[in-house]
Amino acid sequence: MSNGKNIQEELFKKQNNLNVKYLAYKILDNWYWFLLSIILCLSLSFLYLRYTTPIYKTTADILITADEKTGAGQDELARALGGLPAISSTIESEIQILKTKDLMGSVVRELKSYITYYHNGQLRSVDLYKDAPFHLNILSSPDSIRGGSFDVRVKKNKLTLSNERYKKEVGFNQTFEIPGIGTVKFERGAGDADPNSVYTINVSSIRQTAGLFVSKLQILMPVKQVNILSLNFTYEVPAKSEDILNKLIEVYIKGKLTDKNQIADSTISFIESRLKFVGKELSTIEEEVQAFRQDHKITDITAQSGMLMSASSENVQQLATVETQLNILNSIEQYLKNSNTSQKVVPSGALLNDPNFNELVNTYNRIVLEKEKSSLSQMEENPYMENLNVQIGRARANMLTGLKSLRSNLSISRDNLLSRSGTIAGQVRDIPALERAFLDLTRQQQIKQELYVFLLQKKEETAISKTSNSSNCKVIEPPASFGPISPNRSNVFGYGFILGIFIPLGIILLKDKFNNKVAFRQDIVSHTDVPVIAEIGNSNSDVQAMVVGEGSRTTISEQFRGLRTNLSFFLQEHEKAILLTSSMSGEGKSFISLNLAAVLAILGKKVVVMEMDLRKPKIIKNLNLTQEIGFTNYVVKPEISCQSIIIPSGVHENVFIVSSGNIPPNPTEIILNKRTDQLMDYLKENFDHIIIDAPPIGMVTDAQLLSKYADLTLYVVRQDYTYKDQLSIPQEIHSNKKVKKIAILFNDVKSSARYGYGYGYGYGYGYGQYDADHPSKKRGFFHKIFSKFN
Repeated sequence: MSNGKNIQEELFKKQNNLNVKYLAYKILDNWYWFLLSIILCLSLSFLYLRYTTPIYKTTADILITADEKTGAGQDELARALGGLPAISSTIESEIQILKTKDLMGSVVRELKSYITYYHNGQLRSVDLYKDAPFHLNILSSPDSIRGGSFDVRVKKNKLTLSNERYKKEVGFNQTFEIPGIGTVKFERGAGDADPNSVYTINVSSIRQTAGLFVSKLQILMPVKQVNILSLNFTYEVPAKSEDILNKLIEVYIKGKLTDKNQIADSTISFIESRLKFVGKELSTIEEEVQAFRQDHKITDITAQSGMLMSASSENVQQLATVETQLNILNSIEQYLKNSNTSQKVVPSGALLNDPNFNELVNTYNRIVLEKEKSSLSQMEENPYMENLNVQIGRARANMLTGLKSLRSNLSISRDNLLSRSGTIAGQVRDIPALERAFLDLTRQQQIKQELYVFLLQKKEETAISKTSNSSNCKVIEPPASFGPISPNRSNVFGYGFILGIFIPLGIILLKDKFNNKVAFRQDIVSHTDVPVIAEIGNSNSDVQAMVVGEGSRTTISEQFRGLRTNLSFFLQEHEKAILLTSSMSGEGKSFISLNLAAVLAILGKKVVVMEMDLRKPKIIKNLNLTQEIGFTNYVVKPEISCQSIIIPSGVHENVFIVSSGNIPPNPTEIILNKRTDQLMDYLKENFDHIIIDAPPIGMVTDAQLLSKYADLTLYVVRQDYTYKDQLSIPQEIHSNKKVKKIAILFNDVKSSARYGYGYGYGYGYGYGQYDADHPSKKRGFFHKIFSKFN
């Protein structure tokens, strides 16, 4: 049982393994179908390339540099004061800004890319871009566009617009309304319109167009350590994609400059408001000084007053500086405590002569600007936005803490200066009160002048700083297009070539998979382990029964000689009987029997062929012989001797025939008769070889009954005739040892079945069904060509 199971497993593996050599032979046999399929697929590939809109790729490289006004010191100071994380304009954030729909919307709005013009061809439409013969000018706000598409035909100076729900005829520069678009008018474009052509205008909303462009934009960072961004844009029109990238970079640079100028504008506005206030105070003091001089007729100061004024002047100057810093400090503190400015940039910290507070102001302004940029693509509830709000609150608290510390220091300095002023004032007590009063007015005037000059100086510095602002974006490689990148000609032709190979290959494999008949020797080998003794080819003859002659040198004659040689490996010298059977009628048993007998007789062997297919005998008919008595007559009539039923074949002098005789109603009982044993004994004594042409073993039991007389059973399998499932019959006979020896004879092998058959020639002998004759028809040339797939 175990051995039988192993054999079945081996056969299963053979049936399911793909034989590469077998496949190669199949491909060579059908090379013309592969050539035709490749030509067809390559032609389809050419048509696909001809009528598919090409896609081009436009690239540009920009360098993102760090802001020169920010540095590592700011981050370190921020961490020391409040634990504020370092925030910097990372390259990833710049990528996100470049890909925002808001930024791309500005590009679409400026280029009017929400309007697209097409020239309709027979198989595809072409984007005209700037080459359109007319332009649609939308007079209403482009932000109110809902979108629409319509066809345009131009005849002379009239344009006819139409779609499913709208049709109108207008002239150039005529204002009219289009539903979903607004108030528009047509203007002449480049060139003249073809009156026989149809144009299409597609108008989309700005947001929809921006979303489309963003999906076609790809931003990469080629080198991680270098802040270089590669902008890639794919589109059908190279000039349009180049304009889009140029405008995108331009809008991005303008936005960066606007962010930087916002801080300077806020500082200038703050200084101007303070200048108005201080200017009024200075005017009041100066009027008081002038009135004092006029009232008291003061024209000069004494030498003693001069010395005291000199000392007091120095002290007053220092006190004025402190007072100025305190006034600015109070203004900035009020600005920070005002709830209306909680999310706005703070005027530059350079107004206060304190570098630490200046760093805190710059850090706070960077966080506020970061939030403004992020709000374009993020919601307030986003954790990142909430984190920025927390950072802004901390930064404001840090600045208020710094102001408190600075106020304490300035107050101490002011107290010291006031104390010194008291000392100087004690020294001039003897000076007339009039002069002391004048000195007080002069001191107040000087303080206000110092403050006013200081504010003017800071205003100019801020204005100069604003003019020196530049974007941190620099174009390294301007937009340039190449392609087309899609469809790729090499890939399309390559895929077409591969498809041209796989289509016939797939058909061959499917045909072979679903073909239930034996086509090649490999089919026999994969379904049974019964040895194949020989292959007999097809001779393309439907009527010739004998193909082996005395001097015959045809290929099929050599094949029968090869069969004769192979018999010596299966039969011993004393073994004479060879039985031929098959799965069903029409597989060539009678043809093989006669020609095998002839090839054995050529060697001088005496051969007898027994026509034992008692139900449908063919040998006598194929040889055009007549015989009134045969095997059945011999069995039923004891008076008939063995010698009387043996007749010459007419094929060769050493070939004799034992005909079947009359067709009996009970062939099985005839074969089981004891006279059959007597006949076989006689034949073995008088002949060198006995060839038994038995009926198909797959249909009746006669062959099994006759096999006990045979030393070798030849199981005939005919190409494209025997079913693969029928190969289980010889396998079962071989496995169960129902006969002494068994081998398979592969018959009617066509020249196209080169795999496993080395001659390339064969024979053809027409066989019908078991119950009727069906002579083959002569096939024409084209039938032979197309039958290679059959």
